[in-house]
This record gives sequence, structure tokens and C-alpha cells, in this order.
Amino acid sequence: MKGSSSRAILRGLVRSTTVMKIDVLTLFPEMFAGPLDESIVKRARAAGLLDLSIHNLREYTHDRHRTVDDKPFGGGPGMLLKPEPIFEAVEQLARAETRVILLSPVGRQFNQSLARELAPQTHLLLICGSYEGFDERVREALADDELSIGDYVLTNGALPAMVIIDAVTRLLPGVLGDEESAREESFSHGSPGLEYPQYTRPAEFRGMRVPEVLLSGNHAEIARWRAEQARSRTMARRPDLTDGGRDGAVKG
Repeated sequence: MKGSSSRAILRGLVRSTTVMKIDVLTLFPEMFAGPLDESIVKRARAAGLLDLSIHNLREYTHDRHRTVDDKPFGGGPGMLLKPEPIFEAVEQLARAETRVILLSPVGRQFNQSLARELAPQTHLLLICGSYEGFDERVREALADDELSIGDYVLTNGALPAMVIIDAVTRLLPGVLGDEESAREESFSHGSPGLEYPQYTRPAEFRGMRVPEVLLSGNHAEIARWRAEQARSRTMARRPDLTDGGRDGAVKG
């Protein structure tokens, strides 16, 4: 009973001392309703481990039309996000320890290693790109980093922001009920490979049986089987991950 009480106190200390603050600056705040109000992110917010705020970029404009974009100097297609509202938002939202991150296709590709890099931060400010991108002065004067979630075109940076928030939140102390789960997943601790196959009851379903080794109780044999299955799955599905042990994207 005493040990159980001590663990409860420790969990309370974790909750009271490790709070991740994330601010998101976007033109589409309604997109965030739903995905960040469910599952692990919802529980992290309810437990006070994640303080998440979504801000509409147009709130930092001062003209009648709430203008956030304009044509690029020198011509070219599309519109660019103007510097003034972004600078004003960052100046109001950022603190000394804030890490300001632009979400755009030209950024570093986000992966589990970067999720672990961001998780110890106390305050992230994610700025979602839109249209043809940012006025370059935003990059030069405000950004600490610039991230992309892959080599494809999205309508804006809202979905990448959600992906990053989800991946980082899972790594916050006290968020997952089973901390071992995070360690065992694909790409955890820099593991250059995919996760091994897993099974649950029943042992046989529609003629498909669980591999006998998993029913054997021989933990050494199970560990060897899982390692071999992970290697073969990685070679078959993601051979790029076997070249130099490169870290991959988050588990989907």
C-alpha cells in the first residue's frame, strides 16, 4: 500500500512539473476541432500535461478586411503570407524559451528523432503555412526551425501541425499509461526498422493460427522471432530504413 501511495505521489509530481505548452498559429483553426479533442492528446490535455492553444492568424491584423496575404514582389503565381501579422503574433505569444517552428514543404522532414528532440521543450509555437508560403523575412527573423511531414503537397500546414502535436505528446512523461509501449513501437529510440507482427486472442481465427513460438512461453525464442520478423518486414516494406539505420517517420 505504501509503495502504491508513493507511485501516486510521483505521478502527481510529474503532472505538476512537466507541462508542454503548444501554441498554433493558423488560418484554419476549425480544422483542429476533433483530432486534438480525442484519444491520447485529449487525455494529456485533461491531465494538465499539455497546454494547447489554437490562434487564428487573422486576429493579428488591423485592416478592415483582415488581410494576411499579398502578391509576391517580382511576380509569380499565388499569394504569400505577409510578415506583419505573423511578427505581431509571435511577439505576443513567444517567451524566452519558445521554439518557433514554421510548417512548410521546404523544412526538414519530421521523423521520430525530431519528435524526441521537441518533446523536452517547454513551449512550441507552430506556424502553419498557407498559399505559396511565407515572406522570407519570417524565416530570417522569427523561425528557430522549419519542418515538413513529407514530399507531397497539402492545402496548408494544419495537418502537419496536428501530426507533430500527436507525435510529441506521446513522448511527454506521464502521457501514455504504458510507457513500455512507446519504447517498443517502430522507430523508437532510433530503431531503424518496423515493428514485428503482433497477435492477441483467439489463438486460431478462421483457420489462421498465431505462430507457435508466441504461445511457447520461451521469452528468449520469442525475442529472437520478433527481431527476425522486424528485420524481414523492414527489408520487404521499407528497405530505405536499412541503409545506415536511418530514422523514419512516426508510426501511423
